[in-house]
Amino acid sequence: MPENTDAEAGLDWARARGKGALAERMGIDFLEFTTERCVATMPVEGNTQPAGLLHGGAYVVLGESLGSMAANMHAGAGRLAVGVDINATHTRSATSGVVTGTCVPLHLGRSMTVHEIVVTDEQGRRCSTIRITNLIKDSPAVS
Repeated sequence: MPENTDAEAGLDWARARGKGALAERMGIDFLEFTTERCVATMPVEGNTQPAGLLHGGAYVVLGESLGSMAANMHAGAGRLAVGVDINATHTRSATSGVVTGTCVPLHLGRSMTVHEIVVTDEQGRRCSTIRITNLIKDSPAVS
């Protein structure tokens, strides 16, 4: 995928690549996908902890899904981006509806990327801030 792709081609690329079984199970839906901005939603229902709040790990799954996919788009053909660090700060609890993750690059290098993902509730209030670092390496040979 070229680094400066348009939104429609980027979304086609992300959908063709697939989001993975966990993201599917959690109901994550990609809405926008470019090297400069990726957006996805996730329902609160089905992803809560016992107190009825969106599980902190669910925020991280949304963030990692966006950040890793964005890093792989940047890596390009024949390269693979793999997560080496992720952290999250939860500042508000979502209890219903959907949350939206917006991912932007902080660093797009030849061998490493860093992305920030801001997750907001339906009122636009920040619930979680996630930062993910991905290492870019050559894709392993398929045997």
